[in-house]
Amino acid sequence: MPSTFVIAQGGGPTAVINQTMAGAVLEIRRRHPKARVLGSRHGVRGIRDGDYVDLSDIPEEQLLRIAATPGAALGSTRDKPDAAYCDVILEGLKKADARAFIYIGGNDTAGTQQILTEAAQGSIAFVHAPKTIDNDLEENDHTPGFISAAEFVAGAFLSVDLDFRALPGIYVGIVMGRHAGFLTAAAAAWRDEDTDGPHLIYVPERAFSVPRFIDEVKATLARHRRCVVAVSEGVTTADGKALVESIVPADKLERDAHGNIKLSGSDLSRAFENALAEGLPGKRARVDALGYMPRGYIGAVNAVDAQEAFDAGVFAIDAADKGGGSVALKYEGGKTVLKLVPLANVAGKTRHMPDDFMLPDANHLSEKGLEYLRRLVPGRFKIGRPFV
Repeated sequence: MPSTFVIAQGGGPTAVINQTMAGAVLEIRRRHPKARVLGSRHGVRGIRDGDYVDLSDIPEEQLLRIAATPGAALGSTRDKPDAAYCDVILEGLKKADARAFIYIGGNDTAGTQQILTEAAQGSIAFVHAPKTIDNDLEENDHTPGFISAAEFVAGAFLSVDLDFRALPGIYVGIVMGRHAGFLTAAAAAWRDEDTDGPHLIYVPERAFSVPRFIDEVKATLARHRRCVVAVSEGVTTADGKALVESIVPADKLERDAHGNIKLSGSDLSRAFENALAEGLPGKRARVDALGYMPRGYIGAVNAVDAQEAFDAGVFAIDAADKGGGSVALKYEGGKTVLKLVPLANVAGKTRHMPDDFMLPDANHLSEKGLEYLRRLVPGRFKIGRPFV
């Protein structure tokens, strides 16, 4: 029987996650033309249930079309396997005669690969291929999926700032990001002048205070007649709790399979609406949660992001041939390069946005933070300056 490679996708889909799958499949065909390639439907659940799609003979043209399509073509899962679940996965991989398992995802996905590596004791190669719009993987300068999502966010805030120049008021945009503020910070990537929004940026790495928020909005309105705010859904209060925890009773909080509090509901939006209504009564204000839109918007698939995601899939097969590990995107010598790092360096860990990416005394990006974003998300539009 020919050797078998199993590929799966985990966690939130992105605009370029299918590029990584396609890159891996095509590299397996090149290196191991007789190998069988199985795509596990809905992450590790497919391995548990024996639910696969055979990717071995899919025409390259069809595969590349899927690669250029957002979302997880194999389906995804939020399952966080414990030791017992991993034993079931390992048995499923052995039943499929797998020599390698490539799992595309974030730090929890890397954690699953770490557990499986320890349990398999060298019989199967386990590779973690990076993916997350949160940009929060250790060992990585940036992650596949982030650039496309950041471009969406940058464009959205450029556009809404122009809207609020025409009809002044307060705008609060809530951006995905549980523990890291990179994606929210991207709201400022396409600012052209100091008067442009977003005027205030709130990230999980900085404690959030409602009274200070109101004071800063008031001061911004006094200067610009409008205030555009970008805020991470994972902002925390001084006690380290997510802001939503201070709003919603403990027995009403929803959690996912990883124990994470659900942040994407309407409670956080209502909290900001109430704070603005009480602190700035009579002022025109709008609160929007961007929700899932940035992570897989087909109109903002960045070409560099797509290529890096594809290359990560290709590199994952080299990593499998070397025994496994985690694929990392490094920035060295003025370019992005791929490196193989130990799974333990990434598994279950969170990379936070560096403190010096923000100004020390204001809720806005420093020049260092802006330089990082402009390198990854260079401006695309030259706007005509409004008269107001």
